[in-house]
Amino acid sequence: MTPVTQLFPLQFMRPTTRDVARTVRDGGADALVDAEWRADHARYQEVHCRSALNRVEGMPFRWTLNPYRGCTHACHYCFARRYHAQFELGAGDEFATVILVKQNLVGVLNRELARSTWQRDLVAVGTATDPYQPIEGHYALTRGALEALARAATPVGIVTKGPLVVRDIDVLRELTARASCSVYVSVPSVDEDAWRRLEPGTAPPLQRLRAVRTLAEAGIRAGVLMAPLVPGITTHPKIVARTVAAIADHGAAFVGANLLFLEGGTRSHFLGFLEREYPHLSERYGSLYAGGKRPEPRYAAEVSAMVRGLQQRAGLTRSDYEEKAAAARIAAPHRAPDRGEPQQAFRWDTDA
Repeated sequence: MTPVTQLFPLQFMRPTTRDVARTVRDGGADALVDAEWRADHARYQEVHCRSALNRVEGMPFRWTLNPYRGCTHACHYCFARRYHAQFELGAGDEFATVILVKQNLVGVLNRELARSTWQRDLVAVGTATDPYQPIEGHYALTRGALEALARAATPVGIVTKGPLVVRDIDVLRELTARASCSVYVSVPSVDEDAWRRLEPGTAPPLQRLRAVRTLAEAGIRAGVLMAPLVPGITTHPKIVARTVAAIADHGAAFVGANLLFLEGGTRSHFLGFLEREYPHLSERYGSLYAGGKRPEPRYAAEVSAMVRGLQQRAGLTRSDYEEKAAAARIAAPHRAPDRGEPQQAFRWDTDA
């Protein structure tokens, strides 16, 4: 088969993500010979996207926008790891070391926003991979996209772990004035041991919280998502209480939380990580997630109630956007199995 790099010479035209998938399928990630290696030990493949806005169903927003696919933050629990399979890439190391860059995204977005059919629905930025991962400092695709959305008076919600978001305060202010803008900074925990192990490529939690304070002081609606809470690692009441207190101390407008969600490639990668780093939890996870991608419902309900109580005592509220997102992700209250037998709640970290 003729290599895609010969069918689509990169000096004339960037490949599409479909081209990348074919190339990787036939020759592995090493076949991406035009991907640029950088000092962070990741390689960056520029791609040509056909659309910038992606329509979604069943979420509290209709449209998503992701300038990059793959993420050097390398969070071991990241739900987006499983999406790398769409490009024939692995959910493990390749998720964090082979990054696709939608080089033409801003131009495509401008054309989409100019259509007479565009209804200025809320656009969620950063739903698949972080829009403010370090490479954004080079490409500035997220900034360009936000500028386009501001011109089109389109409301935006941004999810990120990247303190780089403060660079764009001027654009965020414009968005706030012309439509609406909320920034959701992900800080699952302020526990430093958990941070180093679970999120090896991210900025320290307190640095992210300082970004929240900076945004809030600039008049930007900014809050925190404790997402995800990782059972047995970041769900101990004392750790959660310290995290909620730190969030309140940094002026967050709201806080929300959801428990770890395991599906597809994310599940296999995370369980492998657990075996290496927290082997004493492996058997418990087998029971906790025996029902599938969500944790045992009674445990989920207990953790949710604990977090909600801490939020209320700290005087923190939830936004409508976050309320709906949390409702979509957190398991419903426990219901007894059909055979009528009671189930024992998983209390390994909620009873201290």
